[in-house]
Amino acid sequence: MAFIALSGVRVQNKELMGVGLTLPGFVERSKVIASLPSLGLLTLAGMTPESYDVSYHECPDLESEKSLPVDVDLVIISSFTAKILHAYSLADGYRKKGIKVILGGLHVTACPQEAQLHADTIVLGEGETSWPLILKDLERDRLQPLYDGRNFNYDFSNAPLPRHDLLDVEAYNRLTIQTQRGCPYACSFCASSIRLNPKFKVKPIEKIEAELQSLLSIWKHPFLELADDNTFADREHGHRIAELFMGKGLRWFTETDISVAKDDDLLGKLRDSGCAQLLIGLESPDADGLSGLEKKADWKYRQVDNYLESISKIQSHGITVNGCFVLGLDGQDLSIFEKTKSFITESGLSDAQLTVQTPFPGTPLREQLKKEGRLLQENNWDHFTLFDVNYRPSHMSVQELEDNFKELMVSVYSEGSLPNRREIFRQRKRTP
Repeated sequence: MAFIALSGVRVQNKELMGVGLTLPGFVERSKVIASLPSLGLLTLAGMTPESYDVSYHECPDLESEKSLPVDVDLVIISSFTAKILHAYSLADGYRKKGIKVILGGLHVTACPQEAQLHADTIVLGEGETSWPLILKDLERDRLQPLYDGRNFNYDFSNAPLPRHDLLDVEAYNRLTIQTQRGCPYACSFCASSIRLNPKFKVKPIEKIEAELQSLLSIWKHPFLELADDNTFADREHGHRIAELFMGKGLRWFTETDISVAKDDDLLGKLRDSGCAQLLIGLESPDADGLSGLEKKADWKYRQVDNYLESISKIQSHGITVNGCFVLGLDGQDLSIFEKTKSFITESGLSDAQLTVQTPFPGTPLREQLKKEGRLLQENNWDHFTLFDVNYRPSHMSVQELEDNFKELMVSVYSEGSLPNRREIFRQRKRTP
């Protein structure tokens, strides 16, 4: 049984590929993303009895296919939308060899009929809900074409230890632990685990501790990336995580929302536990484009006036903020590019992540744009990269969005920009 993850960053825009992907700031984060193992596949491997011979592999490009195993009975493939066509091609090749293929993940859950054309079995929703039944059916040689876990909510108290021992830890600059799943907010463009199951839940702290100890047994001083959607949405749970990490000699990174700035006690614990950076979805530096983005209570629209103060507060504790911006939101005109550039400078953000609005399958954003006839290359998944434009913006042309996005990338990620921002961070942070 081989678990295969398709990883890495993709960009189709040739101009952006030629300019943007050589920029130091972009390359740095791209290398991190490309080197993250698939925690979902490692978790399923952890649920698999020892009687199975299992292996874990990553396939970031076509060249790496040559090293993938062929002496297996079954492959389980996971990918994201931008690489799903590569995943389908890989799956087709295995099936031609008579090897059974299981496909799962966010894209498969959003597009099951498409995925079924390339697999013996597809898994919808959270994989943990279906895996025990899949194993039983395998043993009886009765593997079903579809396992649908969308109506089931996986109980995190049953979470297994992921098979980190299958990894060559020397090949990674950070490893992952998941402490929660889902998010209480409902952003229209979000294609994270909320699309597998809308329930927000946290993992019991004793389970997190066991996973941490497992990692420390194979890597003495790891840099951890929490595979969470919004780590501190449950503030009490967030305090317990920070307390657990204290005294372990860790450096770690996670994603959350801007409200963490309101909790001085938590920020102190994050600093003392080794939290190096928080990635926060700011989306826009002003109100343009934010109204209606969060579907439940327009929450992000109501936070924007506090952005500057909140960023300063977090970074003053010695924790860098990686601010995420989405360009091309409805309501944004061409002025958004200069506004974003100015905001990054004024706020003193240590890092910034720039992306183009992307209508991923299964999201409210995609449903809206499809209804309005604004989707381009509707199922050309190679272009769903977060950096390629595949819809018609509301207040600019496609070409204007592409050109201005490229210019902003050059400005924000060019040589000198990142060191300058980090020097400002060092000057502004306070000593505890």
